[in-house]
Amino acid sequence: MFRVFPFQTDFFNQEIPLLKRKQSAFAIADLPGLWRLHWQLGQVIVFSTFYTRIDQACLLWGIISGIIFLTAQFAPIDWATQAFFWSGLTLLGTGAMIKLSENCTAVEPLNHVLSAWIFLMLAGLVLTDLSIFLGWAPILTQLPLLWLALNALGYFYTGLKMRSRAFLLICLVHLLAISTLSWVGAWQFLETGVVMGLSSILLAELQWDSSGVCDTHRLEENH
Repeated sequence: MFRVFPFQTDFFNQEIPLLKRKQSAFAIADLPGLWRLHWQLGQVIVFSTFYTRIDQACLLWGIISGIIFLTAQFAPIDWATQAFFWSGLTLLGTGAMIKLSENCTAVEPLNHVLSAWIFLMLAGLVLTDLSIFLGWAPILTQLPLLWLALNALGYFYTGLKMRSRAFLLICLVHLLAISTLSWVGAWQFLETGVVMGLSSILLAELQWDSSGVCDTHRLEENH
């Protein structure tokens, strides 16, 4: 469990932990598409958690980010071929995110957050493909920076709209990763994939603060 910012503000609720472990698979009421994972041996609970549709979208993007950037780092595949496959994977991921977030579109500010992420992902995809197929060297040589910056912008916007310190903290992590790109040299794609992938998976595995903006009952009321 983590807490930051020792001062009280009206914007962030300091009484809510920034990040905390999920209590159990049954600590949340039923929601459309909810996944529950519960593994128990006798009286011993080995593993118990749940994944809302938002969690599932985070897991999906974490996996997609890892696949794309780790392949770019280690696989001897030409850029054009990678652009073709990763464009398709990004579009599929965006479509899945829209589908998984259907129950959020009627809840403000979740609908604005979803729209922002869709815009950022599609903008990044267009810039990446154009840099590859048109040979835009200034962008092609800075793809890790481009995607870290787009994600940092997304997390910053989400943090403000959701009044969440957790998202702002992850934004800061992405900005720190950008500042260290020149230090890692040829391993920039690896660093980018690890930071983007693990950040998204972390949000799926833990409960984050939203200062009352994203309440379970509000999502239930829209079904």
